[in-house]
Amino acid sequence: MMQVTHEMMDVVVMEIPGPSLDASNSKKFKNEIAPAVQSSTRVIFDMSRVQFVDSAGLGAILSCLRQLNAKGGDMKVFGLSKAVRALFELVRMHKVVEIHNTKEEALSAFAA
Repeated sequence: MMQVTHEMMDVVVMEIPGPSLDASNSKKFKNEIAPAVQSSTRVIFDMSRVQFVDSAGLGAILSCLRQLNAKGGDMKVFGLSKAVRALFELVRMHKVVEIHNTKEEALSAFAA
């Protein structure tokens, strides 16, 4: 069972549980994060527990970004494993989703 935790500030920080975000759980992921995406314009995903992402997982992340962008919002991610970061770069996701090393960096990026 996927659990998404989040903390409310003026930015919603959501911890994505691992070890994977793929076809087996991407629909559940989208359903669980929907309230935060609908109620906020600034979301950060903590992906430090995620070791594997497939195309369905990437699609779920992009869906969240599209919803946020549609209302003038944005999304950032941090804590990507080497494998997940390599995938983001391979499919050029790093061009549309801002990647940071730490939560503090991602929060600072929203403050800038």
